[in-house]
Amino acid sequence: MSTGDAVDLNRRLAEVKLLVLDVDGVLTDGTLYLDNQGNEFKRFSVRDGLGLVLAMRAGLEVAVISGRISKALSSRMKELGVKRIYQGIFNKKEIFTKLLSETGFKREETAVIGDDLPDLPLLIMAGVSVTVPEAADEVKEQADIVTRTPGGYGAVRELVEMILKASGQWNDCVRSWTG
Repeated sequence: MSTGDAVDLNRRLAEVKLLVLDVDGVLTDGTLYLDNQGNEFKRFSVRDGLGLVLAMRAGLEVAVISGRISKALSSRMKELGVKRIYQGIFNKKEIFTKLLSETGFKREETAVIGDDLPDLPLLIMAGVSVTVPEAADEVKEQADIVTRTPGGYGAVRELVEMILKASGQWNDCVRSWTG
């Protein structure tokens, strides 16, 4: 990435007001755990959770769009205070467009992190498109950023830090813990 490209990306990160997340492969490692009764279990990173809390404290709107329906996801997002949760969504582009209309944000003010083909329409529309190292090749080709951290292990936290550092809010977040 050239210096000019890095400066442009940092400027676009600083403009983010809406963070849109896929779930499986991004907030989780993409593994589905099912018991003998068909109950699903998901593993979430505490680092991602704190990242989402920091994002919301800094004034970012957070939305989750998942192709699957999961009680575990609903529970975790409620615990973190994420209110915009869309599950069982086949057409993610439709929900993304609805989100923009409801929030009044422009596409340029969004960051989307996804990892597989259903996320491509959102990544194409986003102001900043992000993926994880184990994403589909087609998704990596579309992404502005590929996180160093794998999905389910802090990739969302890494993205939140990038956004907050670019917008000059990261030091305030740190100071909120150190006094």
